[in-house]
Amino acid sequence: MPHNVLIIHCHDLGRFLGTYGVDTVSTPHLDALAAESTVFERAFSTAPHCSPARASLFTGSYPQQHGVLGLTHEPFGWDLHDPSTHIAHRLHTAGYRTELVGVHHESKVLADDEIAVRLGFDRVRTGGDRDLVAERAIEALDAASADGAPFYLQVGFNEPHRSPSDRDPVGVMGFLGENVDPDLSLGVTVPAHLHDDAGARTEMAELQGAVRAMDEGVGRVLAKLHALGLDERTIVVFTTDHGLALPRAKCTLYDAGTGVALLIRAPGRGDWAGRRIDELVSHVDVLPTLFELLGLATPETVTGDSLVPVIERGAEGREHAFAQLSYHTYYDPKRSVRSTSHKLIVNFSNAPRAMDPTQSWIHRSLPADLAGPTIGTSPTVELYDLRSDPHETSNIAGDVAHRAAYSALAGALLGWMRETGDPLLTPQPQLRRHRLALAALEAAARDVEPALP
Repeated sequence: MPHNVLIIHCHDLGRFLGTYGVDTVSTPHLDALAAESTVFERAFSTAPHCSPARASLFTGSYPQQHGVLGLTHEPFGWDLHDPSTHIAHRLHTAGYRTELVGVHHESKVLADDEIAVRLGFDRVRTGGDRDLVAERAIEALDAASADGAPFYLQVGFNEPHRSPSDRDPVGVMGFLGENVDPDLSLGVTVPAHLHDDAGARTEMAELQGAVRAMDEGVGRVLAKLHALGLDERTIVVFTTDHGLALPRAKCTLYDAGTGVALLIRAPGRGDWAGRRIDELVSHVDVLPTLFELLGLATPETVTGDSLVPVIERGAEGREHAFAQLSYHTYYDPKRSVRSTSHKLIVNFSNAPRAMDPTQSWIHRSLPADLAGPTIGTSPTVELYDLRSDPHETSNIAGDVAHRAAYSALAGALLGWMRETGDPLLTPQPQLRRHRLALAALEAAARDVEPALP
């Protein structure tokens, strides 16, 4: 009998878990899952915001390919070009019972029954806080166990997304949901890309509480899976869409915006338990990995590569991790490529250097590299040496000592944009920055000085 698949995902987590070295956040259930799984140390999303990233996770392709270049709820309304490319549709066709509980944000937001028909789910129940999502996931597991057919269950927790609360100060949307209280029980961790001050510590205490609440919900779902005796026949994936909803993280192409937790527990595959993999991994690699584990052929439209050879045969991971931002709350087109040593970001508009993900008028935490009264306009090109500058604070795009790395990454990025049919290859006629950015990228790929448009 084929294995079942349980994918659990959450909002805005990055790698803010105990198993990734964050000692002050309480995540015992996910830490326990990690001990039984392969933990990917350098996994990245394809986008630093919700819908494009999730669409890539569930289709195995990049935003330029699947069509979700922005948010899927109104007034944005982005949608998959082809809903049948969703993993649920593919597994439903292969005979799996399919169900979605909680967050759906990877295709156009419609009524639950319409989502089910379009994406190939037998049942869809969207929305809800941690308790409702956990309760519905447990019901789904009970039903799947009674049915006996192999199942695909997709469970999405909203936490630790920012959430309005009457406990928030005026002008602030924090992390205090219905089941969330600040958590300082183990201390507090302020990420290195933020100023470590009272405001940031207040914000991080709330965030730690939200992560703890989410972890408790995950624990309930996994406990039910175990109680039903389904552990040994169920592949479990845990991940998130992108980085933390903090300044210079979510909505940016820095590692703090695109780095994600990724845990895969593959029962019956002895090489997977307790492994930690340092190779570069992308969300587009998850679907082909699952298909190989299930013994199914990977569809031709899938761009990612299976991770099974990396885990079981010592194969090398990917050479580059690519990411993009086009539309979030406003148009801010940028593209990035990351190797193990360097990161190249190309900004195609004169937008602020970092889009604000806080949904707040008043900011309690500020970027550590903020040197003046404003965040400033993004430069056309950003290049970072991740070995000496892991937090991406020193732009070395003009440094001749790194010209070879710049040229190599530019060539890789330009090649990826061409392979994926990236719309940014056609400059917007009225946007000078777009023309400048494309000219700089093309010149760097040829290792020549750009002729400015």
